[in-house]
Formats: sequence, C-alpha cells, structure tokens
Amino acid sequence: MKMQTTVLKTPKSKTLNHNPLLVTYAYYGAFIILGMVTASMGPSLSFLAENTSTALGNIGLVFSARAGGYLSGSLLSGGAYDRFSGHRIMAAMLFLLGVLFFALPAVMHLWLLILIVFFLGFTEGAVDVGGNTLLVWVHQKKVGPFMNALHAFFGVGSFLAPLILAQTMNWGSNFVMGYRLIAILIFPMAFWIWQLPSPAAPIQEKPSQTVQVPQKSATSKWIFLLALFLFLYVGLEVGFSGWIFTYARAMGLATETSAAILTAFFWGGFTVARIFSIPLATRTQPKTLLLMSLAGGLLSITAIVLFPSSVLALWGGTLSLGMSIAAIFPSTISFAENIISLTGKLTRWFFVGAGLGAMGLPWLLGKFFENYGALAVVRALFVDTLLALIVFLCIVMMGRARQKN
Repeated sequence: MKMQTTVLKTPKSKTLNHNPLLVTYAYYGAFIILGMVTASMGPSLSFLAENTSTALGNIGLVFSARAGGYLSGSLLSGGAYDRFSGHRIMAAMLFLLGVLFFALPAVMHLWLLILIVFFLGFTEGAVDVGGNTLLVWVHQKKVGPFMNALHAFFGVGSFLAPLILAQTMNWGSNFVMGYRLIAILIFPMAFWIWQLPSPAAPIQEKPSQTVQVPQKSATSKWIFLLALFLFLYVGLEVGFSGWIFTYARAMGLATETSAAILTAFFWGGFTVARIFSIPLATRTQPKTLLLMSLAGGLLSITAIVLFPSSVLALWGGTLSLGMSIAAIFPSTISFAENIISLTGKLTRWFFVGAGLGAMGLPWLLGKFFENYGALAVVRALFVDTLLALIVFLCIVMMGRARQKN
C-alpha cells in the first residue's frame, strides 16, 4: 500500500503546559453526568409512556429521537472543536443538557417529548465528541489509560442513575425528583469546564519522514469499518441497557424496583470492568482487549437467550455482559489513534456510527417487543453482538494485509 508521510504536531497551550490532570478530571466529571443522563432513560421508559399516554411499543421513538440528536450533535460539533474553544463548547452543551433534563419529566405530549429528547441527544453527542477528542489532544499517544478511565467514569454515572431513580420511586415521586436531582448536578460541572483553558487542535505540517499515515482513501476505509463496528457495539449497549428493565418485567423475572436495580447491576459491572481496564490498557494492546470483550459479550448474551426463564441467567448474564463490553468503546478510540492521528473531523465519524446504532437498534427492539414478544429482544441483541465480532475480525485481517504490503 502506498504511504504518504505527515507530521502531526500539537501546539503548546496553557492546558498542556500547566495542569493537564485538572483538565482530565473535568472531563471525567462531565462523563459521570453523561452516564447518569444516558442510563436514566431505560428505567423510566414506562413512566414516560404513561406520562404521554403512549403505547410502550411506540415509546421506543424516544430512542430514535435521542440518537438522531446525538448524530446531529456529533456531526456539527466535530469541526467546531477544531476551530473554537473546546471547553466553551462543552460547557454550553452541558448547560443546555441540564435545562432539558430538568424539564423532561414534566412533558405530557409525545411530540414535545420527542423534540426535547432530540435536543437532549444533540447535547450528549457534542459532549461525547468533545471529551474523547480533547482528551486525545491532551495526552496524545499516551491516551490509552486516560481514555479507559474517561469511559469508566461514564460507567460510574450510569451505575448511579438507576439507583437514584429506584430510590425516588420508593419516595413516590415517579422519577421526577430523580431527574431533577441529576439535572441540578450538571450546572456546576458546566461552570467548571467553562473556566478552564482548552487544549489546542493538532496541526498538520509539511510532509516529512517522521510519521507514516495512510493515504486518504485508506484512512476512509478504516474510518468506515470502525464506525460500522461502533454502530453495532453502541446498538448493543444502548439496546440492552434501555430494554432490560422492560424485558425483565415482561418475562416476570423482576418487580419494578428490582428491574431498576438490574439495570444498575449492568452498569455496576460495566463500571468495575472499566476501572480494571485502566491498568490493563497500559499492558495490553487495544486489539487484544477488543477481542476478549467481544467474546465475553457474546457468551453473556448467549446465556440469557438459552435460559430465558432463569433469574440466575438473567442476572449473571447482565453482570457479565456489562463487564465484558466495558472496554470496547475506549479501546476502539485507542486502537484508532494507533492507526491514524485523530482530529475532531475524523473522530466525529465514529460518533456518527455510534449515533446511528443508538438510533436504529433500540427502536427496532421496541418493534420486536411489540410484535414478537420479549424473547425477540435478546435474540436480536445476540445477532448484533455476533455481527460486531465479525466486523472486528475483518478489521484485524485488513490490518494484517496492510502490514504485509
């Protein structure tokens, strides 16, 4: 394969010179918030349907609206982070996220719910792209453990949110208080990030013999395959976490409160695994972590499919799935950074794939649930996981072919 040589240099900035860890901690805080918002939708799905007088099969539209907003936010914010102050963009999006999330439980009409959820997804996409892109700019080739930690804090937020909502249900607030508590936490985080100086985008200099980067056509192939992989992975993560509450209730395997705890169980395993993946990322290649994660995820969802009436299989498979797939997203970003130098414009395509996955599969699961029953949900998730493994094996084989050339 023909190669062109390019030097990518990150200019010095106040952030990089003075306290990169302070900036990193701010990103971690933002991702706790992001995790809390993301994980709140699944347990409150029935509440939102009841609040808007909508059939449960149709309430899956909120996943599509949210993912459509996420996709739009990812696309539009990618170039903006390259041109403007990244922290000002992140802070503004977090502030808007807090306002929208505070208003969400009071919505009584489906059309208004879909509109608010769309813009909620828009802000999530912008914050997600920002955190991942800016963290790479701060730590560059050493980003691996920091990236895993970033997504571990997303898991922390995702674990806490269902527990908060379950507790507010015990207080008889129908999720309203839980939503409001989470929303209030967002505003000080937005203010903190607004105050911090932003890292500068990498600058592409004249060609030299220092670093080898694939040609544009080759780069496009890598971006497409990695985006497709994230499409399938995020479809699994969002689909499972979003529907496991409803699945457990429909199968008679959990009460409303225990189903919320089951969702937290998934995110708890997810979070613990991401924490352990931080030191593991310093010793293990991203490719190896990804293969291990996919194999574990496939085995976990298989257990739930094979033993649908078993409470043990449900809880064990849920915990195991959360732990298995925890390292996939950060490892994919680290894997990509080893192949190509990521800019905001390139990184956004990963989130386009992720957004489409979050949009398509949860909506499809809702239709399967309504037309074919709860078992169709986990069977579809099994197929999605298998396809993700196949796509990643194709990426690995393409990498080996490139090395031979």
